[in-house]
Order: sequence, then C-alpha cells, then structure tokens
Amino acid sequence: MSKQDSFSFESKTKQRKKATRRRSSSSNDAINADERENRKGKSHSKGRSEQSKARRIRSNASDLAKAQRDISVSEFFAKNRHLLGFDNPAKALLTTVKEGVDNSLDACEEAGISPEIEVQIQQKSESRFLVTICDNGPGILRAQVPKIFGRLLYGSKFHRLRQSRGQQGIGISAAGMYGLLTTGKPISIVTRTGKSKSAHYFELVIDTKTNQPRVKKDEEVDWDRDHGTQVQIELEGGYRGGQHSIDAYIHQISLANPHASIDFLPPSTESKSQETVRFPRVTKELPPETEEIKPHPYGVELGVLMQMFRDTTARNLKGCLVKDFSRVSARIAEEICSKAKMQPSRRPKDMSREEAERVHQSISDVKIMAPPTDCIAPIGEELIGRALRAEVKADFYASITRRPTVYRGNPFAVEVGLAYGGELSGEDSVTVYRFANRVPLQYQQGACAMTKAVSGTDWKSYQMQQPRGALPVGPMVLMIHIASVWVPFTSESKEAIAHYPEIIKELKLALQECGRQVATHIRKKKRAEDENKKRAYIEKYIPQVAIGLQQILGLSEKQTGEVVSDLTHVLEHSRKH
Repeated sequence: MSKQDSFSFESKTKQRKKATRRRSSSSNDAINADERENRKGKSHSKGRSEQSKARRIRSNASDLAKAQRDISVSEFFAKNRHLLGFDNPAKALLTTVKEGVDNSLDACEEAGISPEIEVQIQQKSESRFLVTICDNGPGILRAQVPKIFGRLLYGSKFHRLRQSRGQQGIGISAAGMYGLLTTGKPISIVTRTGKSKSAHYFELVIDTKTNQPRVKKDEEVDWDRDHGTQVQIELEGGYRGGQHSIDAYIHQISLANPHASIDFLPPSTESKSQETVRFPRVTKELPPETEEIKPHPYGVELGVLMQMFRDTTARNLKGCLVKDFSRVSARIAEEICSKAKMQPSRRPKDMSREEAERVHQSISDVKIMAPPTDCIAPIGEELIGRALRAEVKADFYASITRRPTVYRGNPFAVEVGLAYGGELSGEDSVTVYRFANRVPLQYQQGACAMTKAVSGTDWKSYQMQQPRGALPVGPMVLMIHIASVWVPFTSESKEAIAHYPEIIKELKLALQECGRQVATHIRKKKRAEDENKKRAYIEKYIPQVAIGLQQILGLSEKQTGEVVSDLTHVLEHSRKH
C-alpha cells in the first residue's frame, strides 16, 4: 500500500469514528433531554398532586357544611323568572296583566259580584310601562295585603279542591317582584272592603332572601269606589301586537268570561292617543258557585296516603277513610279494610309503610263512585255560543259541553265552541283558542294536549282540508276549555296542558261532535251552491227556450212573455220547496 493510500484510509477511518461519536453524543443528548423532560413532568405532576391534595384538605366536610344555606323561593324564582313567564319583555308585560285580571275575576266571583275590570297600560319610556288593574271586588283586609302581594307561594287556593283560576299563590307577587327587579319600584295597592270602611294605600317590595314583604308605605286615602282593589306595577316590558299580544288576551278572556265587563286602555303612541276598548258582559248570570271536595281515593299516591294517615284526626282506619276521602261510605271503607287484611279499628297514626301500601293497593281493587262534579263550573254550551256570536262574525256556530269525568281522581269537564265561515279567513290553519279554568293559554301551543287533540282528529271526514299530523285548514275558530279542580299544567307559567290520556280522549270526543255538526253545515252549503249554479243556468236559458217555442208553435209576443213568466214561476216555486 502506498503512503498516499495509507493516509487516505486513516483519514476515512478517523472521519467514521468522529461521525460515530457525534451520533452517540446526539443520542445521549436526546436521552438526557427526555430524562430531563420526564423529571420535569414528574415534578409538575407531583406539584399538581400536592395542590389537589391541598385543595381536598381545604374543602373538608366542615367547610362544605358551612357553605350550605336555605334557598328562599323568592330568591330561586328571581334567578329563574322564565319559569313564571317573565323570560322576555313582551311576555312579561302580558303575564303581569294576566295575573292581575285572573285575581280580579276570582275575587269578584267568590264574593258573588258581577266583575267590572279596568286594565290600563301607560308607556313611561321606550321599554318601561305602568300597568294598572282595578276591579269592583270585595277588597282585601289590611293585614293580608302585604302577604298576598309580597310573598311567593302564599294563597288560599293551593290546598282546596275546587275550580279556580289561580292555584299556586305565585302570580301577582311574582309580577311585583319582576317590576322591582327591572325598575326598582315597589308595587302599589289601593283596597277597600266596604263603603263604611277606609281605603288603604300600600307600597311594598319583596325581600327575596327571606320571601317576606317589606312595607314602604301604609296609609288611609280617599277613593271613589265603595269596594274593590287597584294594583299598579311599573316594569320593563314590550307592547306588541299579534297572537300573543295583550289585545288578543283581553279579547279571549272576554270570550271565556261572558259574565264580566272589561275596559281596556292600551298605551298611547306618538301619532295618536288611544281610546278605551270595551268588552261588555254577555250575561248577568254569574258562574255556578263551586263546592270544595275531599281527595278521591283513586287519585292519592302512597306517600300522600301515608301523610294523610299521620295527619288525620280520626281515631281509626275506617273513620279516616270515611272522613278524609270523597265518595267513601262506611261499607266501602270496610271493604277496603277487608281486602287489605286490616282491622277497621287500626289506629292510622301507628300504621307502618307496609300496612299503608296494602291499603293503597286495596283501594284500586274496590269499585268507588266517581267524585262529585259540583266542584267545577263549566262555561256551558249556551254561553259559549253567545260569546262566539258576540265576538266572531261567522255563518255557523256550534258548542259542546261534555259530561264531567276524572283523571287521577280529579274531576274535569271539556268544552268546545266552533265558529265557521263568514268573515273568517280560509287560507290558513284554523284559529285555536285554548282555555283552562276560563283563562287563555297563549304560549306553547305545540306542547299542549289541546293542540294534540285537534291535530289528532280526522277533519277530512268532516269536509275540511288537513295536512298530515297538523291543524286543519279552513275558515274556522275553535274555542277549547277545560274546567278542573287541578289543571295539570306543564310548567309554573301555566301555558300548556299535560298530555293525560283521559283528557285527550275527552277533547277528541268533543271535537268530533262539533265536527259532525260543521260537516252537516258544509254539505248543506255545498248542495245549496250546486243548486244555485244549476238554477242560474236554467234562468239563463229560459228566454232561449221561450223563443224556440215561439218559433215552433207560432206564439205571439204576449204568449211568449207568459211562457217566460210561467217557467220562472215554476223555478221559484221549486226553490222554496
């Protein structure tokens, strides 16, 4: 090997060794970097673990216990006001008017007074309104005013089983709370219980943390009414037209309450001042007075039954069943005890859960008469028809009131009114007015059992068009009403009826009965139109027939005129018969 070759070989060997050392160094560097990263990750993980451990130590059971506190119902609904119907400005204004009018109607009816209600809305600014509702009711005792208007879940209707508009004791006090939250202004009340009594003026707010009223002002004032109540609430709202408007609500409330006189003054605009819209009463006769009933055994759940056993004043099981329940006679009570294998003399307060469950099961095995129905007061077929004729211009009217029936032990009755033709538009879906205990339901139509019953009825068999699974199309207004001791609303805002099979069944039967009547009317109308069309053809060709006879028989002009007269007379005579 030459020197030059030897030098070249050594040089290449050195280069290979250097390259190997560089790769080894790089590999070691990468390994060291990974190790450093792993150590760093372990350090961070250990830090996080220690921090988490520290947090767990800080949030021990004692600390958690200290953070627990009661939640006031007012505080809850102040944060969740959408549950009560105050989820947007337009709906909030409508809900406020609705709650005030409902209270006025209930108070007047319970006192046997024909309601005279005034509703006024003043626009203070672009989004602020002052709502004033005044009635001629019996008034409110001075001591009760702060509790009625300044506390949520306070009222006289929740624990009794009889038909009424309000149920929960939330409505008007929630409206006052909403006004306070949005404007900071208190609710104002003027009330008077009689001509010889002084009128009292209140300003009060709700303390949402305690659900207690705070009275800002309480004084005697002069008032021109002998008795009644006036409520004023200033709030953030929106005044809108259309299906969900206050105007539509007032129109519908007058339909369901034909015994009430309502004056409505909408807010004035920059272009014009509004005039009072009057809805006069259709009848002076008040709805029948309803009676409070006891719970029916079929509608009582096990837990409720156990509570009733603990709270009863009866000394024995038989006496408790007879005294605390509706439609339970001494014979029925003994039969229930026998099937439950319980002694009628057993003390209810001492009964175990297993014993109560046996009694609950035996109740369903015993045939018990349906609860009495004098606890509800339907509008009635005649008044529904009169109310529709007063408010809707149509060619045909029908109304049906079904016999009362029961769901979960609660009596209820379904009514349907129908107006067809006339000035009603036939291009869109029919208009459906929904009512519960004479109160209009204007929101959540698609979620309501009433809408489901209407769309689930086969209107094609009643001579009307209907897209599949939708409301029928035609010039028709449907007024649907359910009267019950306890209306199963889907939410606290009382906007839709729950889908109980018993209720939907009754709704469909009433709708089908009205459908048969309107189908008969439509068929008669179609036959009349066909006959008129044929008569028009005959009338058109009578002169031509007379001319033909004149030419064939050589009749004179006078004879031809007599022929025309005779044929016309025969046509008119057939029309009358």
